[in-house]
Amino acid sequence: MYTVTQLAKRANISRTTLLYYEKEGLLKPALRAENGYRYYGEAEAKKLTAIVSYRAYGLSVTNIATLLSDDNKLEQPLLLKQHFNQLEQEVAKLRQQQRAIVILLKAPELLENEMVNKQRWVEIMVEAGFDEQAMVRWHQTFEKLEPEEHQKFLESLSIEADEIKRIRAL
Repeated sequence: MYTVTQLAKRANISRTTLLYYEKEGLLKPALRAENGYRYYGEAEAKKLTAIVSYRAYGLSVTNIATLLSDDNKLEQPLLLKQHFNQLEQEVAKLRQQQRAIVILLKAPELLENEMVNKQRWVEIMVEAGFDEQAMVRWHQTFEKLEPEEHQKFLESLSIEADEIKRIRAL
């Protein structure tokens, strides 16, 4: 039998994460002692390994619950296919971003010399295969990951302050 801490260490996750999985109904202790301590057996350890793997694949806790349920065997392949398709879409978005960067890498001096303005940047993005929605997602990702650099980048395109504010608020 394993305690919460022992099982968490075995699965290479935090104690808090294990307790979260329990709270969400993904994992239940095999035994609960009178003092409130939780104890897990090999079956729970095996189930936790599956949970950790599914999380590493990017599946949500809700989808993991469905995958672990014996009641939803018919839904399981559909869920995995949907997740696979979502990953494919994300890969396609990343490829678009790579193409845009490759275009810039062929002429990095354009940005350095402030020769790329908003109009030219939009042309580059369209040439790389971005539509309006993809450009919005690109800005959202940039803002989320590097807000200060996103601000500097928008300023380098000679965009007015009001429009920068609107773009960053997307």
